[in-house]
Amino acid sequence: MATEAALISRIRLELGDSPQPFRGQFRGTGTQKTFDLPAVNVSGTGLKVFTVNPTTLVITDLVDADYTMDLANGLITLDTVLTTDYLLVVEGNSFGLFTDAEIAAFLHDALLQHTNNAFDTIRYRDENGFIKYQHYKITLTNLPEVEEIVVALLAATEALWALSTDASTDIDVHTSEGTFVPRSQRYGQIVSQINLLTEKYRTLCAQLNVGLYRIEMSTLRRVSKTTGRLVPLYVAREFDDATMPTRVLPEIDTRESDPDGPPSPADRGLF
Repeated sequence: MATEAALISRIRLELGDSPQPFRGQFRGTGTQKTFDLPAVNVSGTGLKVFTVNPTTLVITDLVDADYTMDLANGLITLDTVLTTDYLLVVEGNSFGLFTDAEIAAFLHDALLQHTNNAFDTIRYRDENGFIKYQHYKITLTNLPEVEEIVVALLAATEALWALSTDASTDIDVHTSEGTFVPRSQRYGQIVSQINLLTEKYRTLCAQLNVGLYRIEMSTLRRVSKTTGRLVPLYVAREFDDATMPTRVLPEIDTRESDPDGPPSPADRGLF
């Protein structure tokens, strides 16, 4: 079963955004509460914050209630000022591109796109001995293992699009001394990597028939010549499926479909 933490690690692997350890040490002045860490995009996982009494060398671990962290900008603010000559030590990991929250947002968007209208089916026998089929929506908790890499690729692509927006404002620098700094090259490299990851995602989706590039089948609808109404269709079922028939409604009405079998609530009682 896929977990958010495992997918975030895989996305960082695709982006080359590996964790980098850091250690920040600050001496108290009796007036300062906010300290600038030597890193940005700090990971909230595995973060250690403690103070050291220089006289007795007693180490006191601080809990979340004792401070607030600005993970993106690498700032820590204590609830009380740091005592004079006391040492504040912050240890953990940081990243060069994104925080965990930002990667999680890209993962959320990728899952919504990749699993859009994606369902799986379980065949089982109920307490009365009838064979039934249960259809359930594909989510993070039941995402097939083979699709984890595909979702990670799509999330990495979303992350690179965010980087490209920032890089698109860079312009080349020319000086009168003949110095040339091709700052726009970064944007070109990011776009090139986006194209490579998109093509890889497209290829895997086509091979596995999943995601945004999966093959979808539809059924042509007939209109009755006598009534001018669409001829009702029902979802195809196995011969041993004892569940109630499910109407197949036009695409415009799919949000109003009722899997229990009665007429669609889209009628609103008018007919």
